[in-house]
Amino acid sequence: MITLVSFDIDGTLELGDPPGIITIEMLRSVKRRGYLIGSGSDRPVSYQRELWKRLQIESDFTVLKHRLAEIKTRFLAHAYYHVGDTDVDDDLATQAGFRFLRADAAAHAAWGQELFGV
Repeated sequence: MITLVSFDIDGTLELGDPPGIITIEMLRSVKRRGYLIGSGSDRPVSYQRELWKRLQIESDFTVLKHRLAEIKTRFLAHAYYHVGDTDVDDDLATQAGFRFLRADAAAHAAWGQELFGV
């Protein structure tokens, strides 16, 4: 069974602007679990690709977050998640058929172990 996880960048990842709670080690952990991972962000796709390259993590996709639905047409998975920090992230993920996971400490306590093992 395949799990796909999309990450917003700003306010979500620790290297975002502003920084978020998702660490680079968490990204690596999800990848080691065999999940398909990538980013869905307002940042240009070229920036997203360069970010994954700089982190030395092979991303499976990069997309503008308002186009998350396209990812579902490219990858067949049993679960689709989008991790983000805003209500806009929530709305776009939900519209695309992704389960939204809020990137804040309280919410992470509820879903962090399941997804990241931490």
